[in-house]
Amino acid sequence: MQVSRLDDATREAVLQQLQNWTYDAQAKGIRRTLQFADFAEAFGFMARVAILAEKADHHPEWFNVYNRVEILLTTHDADGLSQRDVDLASAINAITS
Repeated sequence: MQVSRLDDATREAVLQQLQNWTYDAQAKGIRRTLQFADFAEAFGFMARVAILAEKADHHPEWFNVYNRVEILLTTHDADGLSQRDVDLASAINAITS
């Protein structure tokens, strides 16, 4: 299935609705950094996201140090941000609320 990159206007519109995510033009995706009480809480969050990502067949690029998790969502097949990234970001936001 072909995945399309969001055009600039659509990207800007969804970013206004997508709390806590910022556009990274160099990476052609959206980023979010989260901080937790400790490593166990951060790792638990990553495990929950891993389940969401696996179900969506769309996996984040991420980095973890102790209580901090940095996430980048981009669709390499679309060479940029796609609806799949927005959907996963929304699902991540839902479990952090």
